Amino acid sequence: MNLPFFRRPVTDVLVKPAGADCNLDCEYCFYIDKLRQFPIRTNRMSDEVLEAMIQQLMSQNVPQLSVGWQGGEPTLMGLPFYRKAVDLTARHGRGQSVSNGLQTNGMLIDHEWAKFFRDYHFLVGLSIDGPEHIHDHYRKNRGGHGSWSKALDASKLLQDHGVEVNVLSVVNNYSVQFPDEIYAFHRSQGLNFMQFIPCVEKAGGSVANFSVDAASYGEFLKRLFDLWLADFVDRVPTTSIRWFEALLFKYAGFAPTECTLLEKCGKYLVIEHTGDVFACDFFVEPEWNLGNLLETPLPQLFNSGQQTDFGRLKAYLPAECRSCEWKAWCRGGCTKDRLRNPSLDGRNHFCEAYKLFFAHADSKLRNLADEWKRKQHEPIY
Repeated sequence: MNLPFFRRPVTDVLVKPAGADCNLDCEYCFYIDKLRQFPIRTNRMSDEVLEAMIQQLMSQNVPQLSVGWQGGEPTLMGLPFYRKAVDLTARHGRGQSVSNGLQTNGMLIDHEWAKFFRDYHFLVGLSIDGPEHIHDHYRKNRGGHGSWSKALDASKLLQDHGVEVNVLSVVNNYSVQFPDEIYAFHRSQGLNFMQFIPCVEKAGGSVANFSVDAASYGEFLKRLFDLWLADFVDRVPTTSIRWFEALLFKYAGFAPTECTLLEKCGKYLVIEHTGDVFACDFFVEPEWNLGNLLETPLPQLFNSGQQTDFGRLKAYLPAECRSCEWKAWCRGGCTKDRLRNPSLDGRNHFCEAYKLFFAHADSKLRNLADEWKRKQHEPIY
């Protein structure tokens, strides 16, 4: 397929091959309501959509591509689906480097999955909220039982096979109380690459009770930051916490590696199992349905006015944000967090958390960034 040239190529996609289908029943799940948008209850990406998607991505004149497989639970597609995906990538590729990542709850991971991930260099994100009492507080299976032991088994199996594993932890109204315990637990399990996602969802006209409040999250971030710093060796981090590292990049004068810290968003596309394409993982809703890749190529959808409009939403900040001393760093946070709490009139639900955090960490981040920049200019003998 020869696609016309577009100003912005599609280099980063998040794919939902099984839609919102999942084999867990986590109380705080933000994606389960998306099932209502699709009439078929069993959501599976067809071979037609899979090949069209990969062919369109690989037909672009770009050196690198990133594909993230998420859900719901993407392993519900079965291992043959992903074998087909990597075969199609090789068939349609033109020398590009393709990074595959897969976010999983770990329930279906066995030796075959682990071997596949190792052989094809998949980065696996594993959802574990912390020790058993924290993880199982909300992350239960369909029978109402906790999922911690299986998730932990998956972690050990993946690491034993040499798979690169990151841990993703949701920070909710319960887990926010235990930053030390969560951090120490992840370290004890060899899960030194960590990502923390603050939970805020709507329930009717207010915020759901499992959401984390801003003040508590601010204290969580402060403590987590101190734990992260305390584990530096020779001024080099020994653990990776994605948001802190993205901030450090920004303090050092580089583009942050996390979209929540950018002035504008819309840097990637979400592809549903049907081939429908959306502007963002948190906005899989009719208003931001850009079209279907079987009808309109991905680069054309990515360069559409609708996607551009979505990206600009982030920059439309309320007056209080525009005058805030921390605006240059947080950039108002994630757009979805400005819409989840109607009582804040467009301010981010975590505004107070960010103020608490930056007041605590700003000078330390500046010093780290200055030191890192100095090292880049030191002569090598």
